[in-house]
Amino acid sequence: MIISAKTDVGLKRSTNQDAFDAKVLNDGLAWAIVCDGMGGQAAGNIASKIAVERITSAFLENLSPKLNEKQLTTFLKAAAESANMAIFEKALSDEELSGMGTTLVCAVIKEENCLVAHAGDSRLYLFRDNCLIQMTSDHSVVQSMVDNGHLTEEEAKTHPSKNIITRALGVHNSVDVDINDFVVKENDLILLCSDGLTNCVDDAEITKVLMESEPENVSEILISKANDGGGFDNITVVAIKI
Repeated sequence: MIISAKTDVGLKRSTNQDAFDAKVLNDGLAWAIVCDGMGGQAAGNIASKIAVERITSAFLENLSPKLNEKQLTTFLKAAAESANMAIFEKALSDEELSGMGTTLVCAVIKEENCLVAHAGDSRLYLFRDNCLIQMTSDHSVVQSMVDNGHLTEEEAKTHPSKNIITRALGVHNSVDVDINDFVVKENDLILLCSDGLTNCVDDAEITKVLMESEPENVSEILISKANDGGGFDNITVVAIKI
């Protein structure tokens, strides 16, 4: 497996509130995490950093190829809940951090299975046979409106409530994290990203980049495309080539 990972502050923000980590382990496991913090310049940085550090620590200490699918699901859910509580308690201890939180999209790849944990509007895509498939559904106000038939996908792209998310780690003492899985094949590419990418680069352009680029260059090229498209937010991209 090949990992390409990068984050960038973008062109409009003074700080980067995104955080990420990714690793291929010697025993055939791989994982990746992308978090997009919120809650003010300092607080967003802290929330995303806590989430990535807490989940990474869980992976490094306890992730094992011996875990079956059910055990792996329980493990991933527990890691996300632990990160949620760590952020929530940190916010309670410091008034200036009150209300901070972060999105989460996290993937664990074991053999032919990819397990995904997701809260918020950071996304995971599967790129297979030159087709880009969004494997997560945004937890956002506009996505709910689309799901209920009140907005079209095209209208959602420019709706004034576009950036309001309905789930995040750390805002409450518990969080509902979506856990799902899918089968991966040789030559698949798994793409995790913050909305700094998807707000500036559409699916067609992402597909074009993935078709034409070497796997190790994907994150850098996509971030460059996002900045060319305005760079309105922090941009994080992690790609894992199977």
